[in-house]
Amino acid sequence: MNKSTGTDSFKAASRKYSDTSILMHEAISRKAGLSGTDHKYLGLLIQEGPMTAGELSQRTGLTGGAITGLMDRLEKKKLAKREFDKEDRRKVFIVANEANAMKLLAPLFKELQQKTAKLLNSYSDKEIEIIKKYMLDATEVMNEVLENLKK
Repeated sequence: MNKSTGTDSFKAASRKYSDTSILMHEAISRKAGLSGTDHKYLGLLIQEGPMTAGELSQRTGLTGGAITGLMDRLEKKKLAKREFDKEDRRKVFIVANEANAMKLLAPLFKELQQKTAKLLNSYSDKEIEIIKKYMLDATEVMNEVLENLKK
């Protein structure tokens, strides 16, 4: 197989992985009573910690109105709350309720996590390092493109 053929088949596999990932996350989100984007933005809040609506808007590209709608939906499900800054009460942070989120989502991810762990165990440590390097490098590339798209 020449490099071009290998690259093309890798791109096709990557596209298929990306599409399937979106479909799977949408299905999990629906089972949890969330939209796919609400689920992913909740995950972002859990990973990155509390942030203001403005910070979340900058990070996601959502408008202020869309952030308000997101917060209303997450608060209604007790998955996040608005919290006033102790030093400047005009500043409001969006804080994920990680315990409630995990209680809701963990059972829905259980099968995926088990099967992923089994899959990872089928690779050598060296193969896992190569896959991890690709994922981290690809994430960096996507973040660069994302920043350019925001301009």
